[in-house]
Amino acid sequence: MTAFGLSRRLTAEALGTGLLVATVVGSGIMAETLTRDNAVALLCNTLPTGAILVVLITVLGPISGAHFNPAVSLVFALKRELSAADAAGYTIAQIAGGIAGTVTAHLMFGLPLLGASLKARTGGAQWFAEAVAAFGLIATILGGIRFQRDAVPWLVGLYITAAYWFTASTSFANPAVAIARSLTNTFSGIRPIDLPGFIVAEIVGAIVGLLIMSWLLRASESAPVLSAEARL
Repeated sequence: MTAFGLSRRLTAEALGTGLLVATVVGSGIMAETLTRDNAVALLCNTLPTGAILVVLITVLGPISGAHFNPAVSLVFALKRELSAADAAGYTIAQIAGGIAGTVTAHLMFGLPLLGASLKARTGGAQWFAEAVAAFGLIATILGGIRFQRDAVPWLVGLYITAAYWFTASTSFANPAVAIARSLTNTFSGIRPIDLPGFIVAEIVGAIVGLLIMSWLLRASESAPVLSAEARL
């Protein structure tokens, strides 16, 4: 049981998601300003995102669990480690925080507070990539909690850094972040019309990740007994 009340946990979730989105959107804007090379721009977007995740999970994890992601909160609700009411509150806080993060990034770079993205991100390959990204994120979190809890901030940061590059969608893996990114017509944006496909894929990937990792990580009821012949 956490020592922190719900109001502080929700604030931590909103703050963490906001800072995450401000980093994603802000580093994307900075990258577009500094280079016209898309590969370099993506690298400039990737490294700050992975780095801020390590910081945010380390600092805010002890307060709220550092989900910053409705798909992650859904998984913990399905595991009965988070009540349905708290999961709903987390999701609202994450979405609100993410939108605030986009506004923050826009204010820092002198852009209009919000603007619908025109960047198309759609199609079967993109949706499958998002499902893979979310699956891998959940696998990383659950495996890390089971075997190396103190390393979870680094594991998640490194996973997202890698997933930016090995997934066709650049690994949103987060419905709240996807919604926030639909409100910026900059490097990291996604058209609002493309959101449903991404969000469904992220949720499906997260649930599949939960199912597979629950089976993989389940403790054996008894150690296997070798026959006399097998021991020879």
